[in-house]
Amino acid sequence: MIPATQMKVGMYIEFRGELYRIVKLEHITPGRWKGYVQAKLVNVMKRTGTEQRFRSEETVEVVKVEQKEMEYIYNEGDSYYFMDTETYEQLPIQKNFLEDSVFYLLPNIKVDVEFYNDSPIGIKLPKTVDLVITETEPKLKGATVTSSNKPAVTETGLVIQVPSFVEVGDKVRIDTSENKYIERAK
Repeated sequence: MIPATQMKVGMYIEFRGELYRIVKLEHITPGRWKGYVQAKLVNVMKRTGTEQRFRSEETVEVVKVEQKEMEYIYNEGDSYYFMDTETYEQLPIQKNFLEDSVFYLLPNIKVDVEFYNDSPIGIKLPKTVDLVITETEPKLKGATVTSSNKPAVTETGLVIQVPSFVEVGDKVRIDTSENKYIERAK
């Protein structure tokens, strides 16, 4: 058990008898009144979201999940297959457990698969991923790094905002936690 004020985004907690993942947190201290934590939670099994307010003196039950490094191989329909890098066993994970993580998956990328009670419940992506731009507006003459951004589609279907000098075929580095362009990759 930890105080609500020590919760962090990405943490798993038991709430109302079910497993939830914290996706957004905001610590609020309104003037003379006691502070509280506003949390956006996602039910891991049902994939439903809820907002919950925790008083600062409340405690929450943190749930430990196991992580195992695995390599993404391929997908077939809504099943995404990962290979254990030690035993070479293949494990299918349904798309609904992966959510938007599927837009960062390229064959042979290594991720940490999260397990709860020996069942996969999601993945933890690397901090950055390099993807190739497949669609975007043409380069503008005189465009510089400080110019405005434009939408671009990557090889996995992810839509991001990129600087105006980025062209189709460029490989870009993307921050997976914030879904943002960082730089051109080599």
